[in-house]
Amino acid sequence: MFPPFKVRCTGLDKKAKYILLMDIVAADDCRYKFHNSRWMVAGKADPEMPKRMYIHPDSPATGEQWMSKVVNFHKLKLTNNISDKHGFAVYSLQTILNSMHKYQPRFHIVRANDILKLPYSTFRTYVFPETDFIAVTAYQNDKITQLKIDHNPFAKGFRDTGNGRREKRKQLALQSLRSYEEPQKKENVTSDDSSGEQNSFKCFRQTSSPAVATVGRQSLKGKAPQ
Repeated sequence: MFPPFKVRCTGLDKKAKYILLMDIVAADDCRYKFHNSRWMVAGKADPEMPKRMYIHPDSPATGEQWMSKVVNFHKLKLTNNISDKHGFAVYSLQTILNSMHKYQPRFHIVRANDILKLPYSTFRTYVFPETDFIAVTAYQNDKITQLKIDHNPFAKGFRDTGNGRREKRKQLALQSLRSYEEPQKKENVTSDDSSGEQNSFKCFRQTSSPAVATVGRQSLKGKAPQ
């Protein structure tokens, strides 16, 4: 999941063990579409996908260990494939979502030293409204695509294949065509045209976008039962 959900815990019993979990639930009963550069309601939501709970891989750990670092849920994977290999497992690395629907992550702290004790243990649930999002199979906003290319280490596919590579080829082809056509329009072509070609190739090298500030989840604090 990118940007990843990150949280900092306080108020835990240093010696007790805790299991940290996350699930993602529907934020409303609507389906959305991206139109005129903004999201708008497009109808009733599709039937919900099977619910899954993601257990942080460091679980269980002591309260002291959890409080000593920012807890990162970057390994959680999102999919819209209901027939993936995890099937209908309650606990899974993957969460099944409907594309073009809005979702809200929920963070759970369970006081337990064994995953088998999860259903019988004391827990607290935290919801941070600023972390809601709309799931998509293809980015609707070009700026978001560029942000992912610039800052997501798992976005190699955007850089080397698919939309990223096709778009880059298209831009280079258009610039190449312009660099060829411009000298043809001039009368009495002279040796000065070579400088025009050099300038066009300089544009090739400068097509990459300027650096964009890193975007990530702000650390969120919450207290758990002692």
